[in-house]
Amino acid sequence: MTGTTHDHRRVITIDGPVAAGKSTVARELADRVGATLFDTGTLYRAVTLAALRREIDPGASDELAELAMTRRIDIARPTPGTGRLYDVSLDGEDVTELIRDPAVDRHVSAVSAHPAVRAALLPVQRDIASRGTVVMVGRDTGSVVVPNAGLKVYLDASPDERARRRHAEIVARGGELTYDEVLADLRRRDAFDATREASPLTVADGAVVIRSDGKTVAALVAEIAALALDRWERSAAAGDAA
Repeated sequence: MTGTTHDHRRVITIDGPVAAGKSTVARELADRVGATLFDTGTLYRAVTLAALRREIDPGASDELAELAMTRRIDIARPTPGTGRLYDVSLDGEDVTELIRDPAVDRHVSAVSAHPAVRAALLPVQRDIASRGTVVMVGRDTGSVVVPNAGLKVYLDASPDERARRRHAEIVARGGELTYDEVLADLRRRDAFDATREASPLTVADGAVVIRSDGKTVAALVAEIAALALDRWERSAAAGDAA
């Protein structure tokens, strides 16, 4: 299956660096436009968790790819009252919180950098993108997964702002990393994601770049929703005129 065989005019992709606010914005946006939410990073995090449990080296491409192809990873709507963006299960086990562990944070970039791992998970991502109105979140959803999406957004923020957000998330989960440790890890991941061989972090062709510094989630959602609705209306009008 290729990334362009389906009509993806009602797909919104949101890419960008870690802790730019993508997942939170995407959840609210999906609710607003009546879309299915899919964070592609959860797939790589689940594979990373599985690899850590089996003590598979983050550099073992073949073993990781086999793991990605054989593990049963499910993403579903969040359990009511949990405040989650979604529920994630790995071979039937709820791992929604476990995939956000700092150990997974440290290794997920290395695991997701392997071309074989990305190739193993790409059909799953494209299948979900073909299910109508979808908001997809990740690093390469607009550049690789769905290059013909109706609206492609690159959500960015300064390293300091992103580190502040990620540190707050870790503290809320009971973690003990300092802000400086989080900032250093974030800068390392930025450099790795931007220079990796397979699907490096980049602004997709035709993407709208939006900086989230100083903006509320509501403001960002309103901005992106307006862009999407305008694209969809113009697409519908063009179809009627054809």
